[in-house]
Amino acid sequence: MENETLAGQLLVATPQIGEGVFHRSVVLLLHHDADGAQGVVLNRPMEAPVDAVLPMWQEHVTPPAVLFEGGPVGLDTALGLVTVPGDSEEPMGVKRLFGGVGLVDLDTPPPLVVPEIAGLRIFAGYAGWSPGQLEDEVETGSWYVVDAEARDAFSDHPLEMWKRVLRRQRDHLALVSTFPPDPEMN
Repeated sequence: MENETLAGQLLVATPQIGEGVFHRSVVLLLHHDADGAQGVVLNRPMEAPVDAVLPMWQEHVTPPAVLFEGGPVGLDTALGLVTVPGDSEEPMGVKRLFGGVGLVDLDTPPPLVVPEIAGLRIFAGYAGWSPGQLEDEVETGSWYVVDAEARDAFSDHPLEMWKRVLRRQRDHLALVSTFPPDPEMN
């Protein structure tokens, strides 16, 4: 994996991660280089509505209109993940990361951004790895690295994402989707 960026890929927790914040998680990697990696957990909706923190964005988020726990780092910060259709220039307040995915500056007035985006999800916190840490975790079997699809970041059924992403794989990973959440209860 040396010199290979995983930005734009999904990390899918293997059954080896039996508990904790990353149990059965699906992480979209937003950034990955020699200095480390950052991403957001796509399948951890919280009960808090977006308007509890960012009321001006509430009506613009992709359902479900709640905050998502993006990871254990910086839980007091909010990240706005957006889809920018086409190959047009970055809308004001948006930084394109890869493909049609970008981050929106949540201090930008929504009327300036909303007409230019097709999806919005707001995350409290993010997942972060120090240099070499993610590579070690992949090598030791904590994560499957799979291709992301455009709809993954904005799924209206985020709690089903772990199974759904694994099920669409064409190898043994499809079988992993049938593993029980707690093998001891099987």
